[in-house]
Amino acid sequence: MEAIRLFKLLDRNQRNTFLACFLGWSLDAFDFFLLTFVIVPMAHDFGTSVAELSYAITITLAMRPVGAFIFGLLGDRFGRRIPLMIDIIFYSVMELLTAFSPNYTWLLIFRALYGIGMGGEWGLGASLAMETLPTEARGLFSGILQQGYAFGYLLAAVVYWIVFPFFGWRGLFVAGALPAFLVLYIRVHVPESPVWQRRQDRITNFWSDVLVVLKRHWGLFLYVILLMTAFNAMSHGTQDMYQTFLGEQRHYGVTQKAATGIIYAFGAICGGTVVGHLSQKWGRRRLIILTAGLGIVLIPLWVFSPGYALLVIGGFAMQFMVQGAWGIVPVHLNELSPDAVRGTFPGFAYQLGNLFAANTAVVEARLANHFRGASGHPDYAKALALFSLVIFLALIVLAAVGPEKRGKEF
Repeated sequence: MEAIRLFKLLDRNQRNTFLACFLGWSLDAFDFFLLTFVIVPMAHDFGTSVAELSYAITITLAMRPVGAFIFGLLGDRFGRRIPLMIDIIFYSVMELLTAFSPNYTWLLIFRALYGIGMGGEWGLGASLAMETLPTEARGLFSGILQQGYAFGYLLAAVVYWIVFPFFGWRGLFVAGALPAFLVLYIRVHVPESPVWQRRQDRITNFWSDVLVVLKRHWGLFLYVILLMTAFNAMSHGTQDMYQTFLGEQRHYGVTQKAATGIIYAFGAICGGTVVGHLSQKWGRRRLIILTAGLGIVLIPLWVFSPGYALLVIGGFAMQFMVQGAWGIVPVHLNELSPDAVRGTFPGFAYQLGNLFAANTAVVEARLANHFRGASGHPDYAKALALFSLVIFLALIVLAAVGPEKRGKEF
């Protein structure tokens, strides 16, 4: 009933803005996750190993801070709306070019450029949404907004299921250019952030103000980078190589892999929405610690279950916890952010965390090669379990020692 009341609290502009920001992040994640479903066939086509092809994921994640910094500064200087539209067009074009990669080198170039676009979207969208929504509704809509990432994964699983058997991996990336059409909706229906517009009246020297803020809050910035490194390692550590685990170690086909991805994406969406909403009353840090602790408990069910049905249940429950914690991130980072750099601070810290966690897929692939089973094949289950255990513990510690500004007025 409380959630329904908060939905009714929004006016038309707030609904349109939130929908646009949610779709922008969803389609951004959709474009990213398409690659995770086709690592093996792409490695075969380019004559590389799975571990080497995983560097295409790494380089995308590594370039995201560049995009967050560039588009974040543009968002703080010129408003959230126009830079957001430019960013969506840019990452859609890079996704389309990926489909026409002639070799492995060009694939890495296009994925690096795509990473710049992907990095720019989250900070702009999250700041625009959080600055537009009522304060009391932030927890709920933060959870829903962040689950655009899980919704993008769900969409990628469906498109993989439908497109890949007929058009191969290149056809998937052609479909990945569709987010460009979202710009038309933003252009017509989404107004500029009211908080940014009010702030413009008080700005005398933008660059001087930015430098003052950074000098004053450098300790907070370093803490948030560490926090987001743990968050990104948690999400990528439980997602990017999971489809490879299902296919290469459990020998499931396209239909079972896609169905599993769809089911645990629903778990992620439910988790982010529920936990994000609960954080408005119970606190941001407390819920992060709780979900990470439950994630540790779920590791055996998630990767060591003997049958398909239990693996699906484990995948649903694990992503409920992982994305439940992530549902708190948009509101938590925007509340911690200094007002003058809210377009840059959350997104840049988030994507620097991505940079430091960018090698997650490669680390897990190499761990799997180290933990070879009796048959001599890589043991992805042990690799995923060990990596996730370490990251969950790190996240619990970081959340426990950090600050919180729940309910801060912008």
